[in-house]
Amino acid sequence: MSRPARRALLVVHVVASASWLGLTLGLLALGITAGSTGAAVTVEASVRAMKLFADWLLLPVAFLTLVSGLVLALGTQWGLARHRWVYVKFWVTLATTTATVFALRPGVNSAVGAVAAGGPLPDAGDVLFGPIVSLSAYVFMAVISILKPWGLTRRGRRLRAASARPRRGAGEAARQAA
Repeated sequence: MSRPARRALLVVHVVASASWLGLTLGLLALGITAGSTGAAVTVEASVRAMKLFADWLLLPVAFLTLVSGLVLALGTQWGLARHRWVYVKFWVTLATTTATVFALRPGVNSAVGAVAAGGPLPDAGDVLFGPIVSLSAYVFMAVISILKPWGLTRRGRRLRAASARPRRGAGEAARQAA
């Protein structure tokens, strides 16, 4: 990957990741508001706003983060399975994207359904648990992106050892044969 392409993709990845983090903070603020207020109008407005974030913004940003990170990993020296921090970050991103699809969005949708039908918020944990777990995962991924801990994977060590071995050229092989 050329340097300008890599840098442009890195900007896309960082902006998408920061957007995902910001959306999660917004969801957490709305969830806290819905769970701590006694006003039915405020609860309904909060969970409806959460639904808008979850339905229209969260998944596109999550997929953009996942895809841009995957392309960066595969197109740069970091590789997907060479460094443990990259490998862990990929799987945590995949897990949080999956959790967004199968846990966070359904939880928000059920809260909206209950509140829109005139009932109370079923459980404040339903609208708080997803954003709290997601926020923890994103902060963890930001930390390992900066610190780059744990070193190389087995595959990374093999690749580094293979590239460090001197290669015999045609001239050297001919001298050894003589």
